[in-house]
Amino acid sequence: MKIICVIIAVLLVVSAAGAYVLSGVILQANRQTLEEAIAWQKDHYDISWFDGIDTDEYTVTGYEGYVLHVMLCRNPVVSDKYIIISHGHTDNRYGDLKYMKMYLDLGFNCVVYDLRGHGENERTPCTYGVKEGQDLVCLIKDTRERYGKDIRLGLHGESLGSATTVSALGSTQDVAFAVADCGFADISGVLAAGLPGPVLKLASLGAKMRCGIFLGDMRPIDALAENEVPILFIHGAEDTFILPSNSERMSTATKGYSEVRMIPGAGHAESVLKDPGLYREYVEAFLTESGALGQ
Repeated sequence: MKIICVIIAVLLVVSAAGAYVLSGVILQANRQTLEEAIAWQKDHYDISWFDGIDTDEYTVTGYEGYVLHVMLCRNPVVSDKYIIISHGHTDNRYGDLKYMKMYLDLGFNCVVYDLRGHGENERTPCTYGVKEGQDLVCLIKDTRERYGKDIRLGLHGESLGSATTVSALGSTQDVAFAVADCGFADISGVLAAGLPGPVLKLASLGAKMRCGIFLGDMRPIDALAENEVPILFIHGAEDTFILPSNSERMSTATKGYSEVRMIPGAGHAESVLKDPGLYREYVEAFLTESGALGQ
């Protein structure tokens, strides 16, 4: 009996260690530096316009006191329109440049920032929208306090940033609209495509050990039951990493106005680069049809 107890104890320790290691792979992937991110943008599209943008860098206290590095990119024309853009997993605020030019042309001031665990922020596990969404709620509040309570404020997110954007809507409706690009409805559904069920359950246990949240609780779609903020869901039609059905599910789940638009030929997080003209057409039409910005 004593030997059996020892064997069980060893198996439990090994399983716990395995769960912790597995969750680390999922929650703590390598992050790009700011230098790496800006270099990638330069290699893939023209960002020469960014050199002339007036910027202001500062920090904002997010959820549970976590510090976020933020940058305002001012529109050359004075405007009361602001957009907060949230980047994808492993990226940082410079990954938002691919969307920024469109919004600047549409008259927005752009607020970009490093999501928790990314960029210049302190390293910490990714919770796939749970804590990130609460960080964004704090940033929304700061943006209104900093630039005016009556500004016309919207959100835009890519992949993890989309999950962050959608998750935030479960706690605040203090924005005019949201654009959610290639986001996931629940992270377990994405991971299940590549991980056997028992491995996924073990990784979920490790996530609970690391950050107090099971993978099964990382479900942006759950934030939409009472949401009335208009949302444009955009997805690459050829996205095989986060399937377009995720956007379709979330569009069905939200209480308020929503649209789903697919970009032909685009893979994951490629839509705005694959067809920038069509992308802008969809965004402009959504802002008009939803009445998000009023007159």
